[in-house]
Amino acid sequence: MSTIASPAVTIAPERARRGQHKISFSWMVWPAVAFVVLMMVFPLVYAAWISLQDASLGTEPRFVGLDNYLNLASDPEFLNAFGVTWLLYGVALTMQLVLGTWLGIVLNGVKTARHLVRTIAITPFMMPPVVVGMLAIVILDPSVGIVNWLLGTVGVGPLLWLASPRWVLLSVALVDTWQWAPFVGLIVLGGLQSLPASVFEAAEVDGVIGWRRFVYVTLPLLGPTLLTAAVLRSVDLLRFFDLVFIATRGGPGNASTTMNMYAYQQGFEFSRFGHASAAMLTLSLVVLCTVMVFARLRRALSY
Repeated sequence: MSTIASPAVTIAPERARRGQHKISFSWMVWPAVAFVVLMMVFPLVYAAWISLQDASLGTEPRFVGLDNYLNLASDPEFLNAFGVTWLLYGVALTMQLVLGTWLGIVLNGVKTARHLVRTIAITPFMMPPVVVGMLAIVILDPSVGIVNWLLGTVGVGPLLWLASPRWVLLSVALVDTWQWAPFVGLIVLGGLQSLPASVFEAAEVDGVIGWRRFVYVTLPLLGPTLLTAAVLRSVDLLRFFDLVFIATRGGPGNASTTMNMYAYQQGFEFSRFGHASAAMLTLSLVVLCTVMVFARLRRALSY
């Protein structure tokens, strides 16, 4: 009898112990849930509520429905900021993907002191945006900047890089590309090192070498990797703020005023909190839609 009763006695405490572990695990989730609700859900819901109000500093908020969103659609300054954001996004993302791909291929081919070379190459994107903005102001200064001095040595007159509506967007895109193309290069380097060597060996046997191998073999295989880099950079580029704030403050005029900069000016300079919240939620929707498009493309290209 004792040999039959013994397992039942040992199994019951074991089940009770497993039940206790399950209860304690579920309680461990609640701090993370509370953090998400407080830090993400509540600010988003509060911003949505403010965007439906006529809320200004020193006045009582008044419910106005969708008026703030309708005002955005007819506000020429917001429409200009919308266009500036997309133009800056397109130019900067294109340059960063092209230069990042080239940099990733170069880093993949470096054999001597490769760790040192890679460390130096990725240094720009580890610098704070404030430092990069201040460097841009000094380097692109029309009087003492080194860029205009170099152009002067080949007979080109000084250019107002950050003070001319003609050049300011290109200047900001170039500075951001200098900082973030190495980040794309690092992603491409990881993608290159994960590609199967047998594919390249077969291409070489078939006589596909040089640029033809890059165009017909390497680039298609890197498609999902490049789309991942595009998603990560898109989130930052569409929310462009810090470099513009430091280097141009949205100027000259409103030539470099992005949607994020426009919302900052409406909220913190003109105290139009409802209008600024509507602009920020519109920007969030733009970022979300863009990321979803790239995510669908990436799933379509995955192999």
